[in-house]
Amino acid sequence: MVLLLTNKLVVSMAALRFLAGLLELGGATLMLRLGKVESAFQVNAWLGIIGPTIFLLVSSLGLAGMVGHVSPLKIALLLCAIILILLSATL
Repeated sequence: MVLLLTNKLVVSMAALRFLAGLLELGGATLMLRLGKVESAFQVNAWLGIIGPTIFLLVSSLGLAGMVGHVSPLKIALLLCAIILILLSATL
């Protein structure tokens, strides 16, 4: 099966999401292998840092790809939405 990959930004966004998924699966496996609540908690803390970072990177790539196709008002609204999502995750 041949995939036709025409947009490098979409490929980059998908690759980051695949990486995030692999890191989550690896973290869950590590938690099971360590078998201690304290160790699992530490792994979870690292995963909690990685998740929002991937979200920001993927969102940044998406916004960069839409800059010429979407009005500045919509870009500003999307940026505000991303900021609100991050703020709600920290409160």
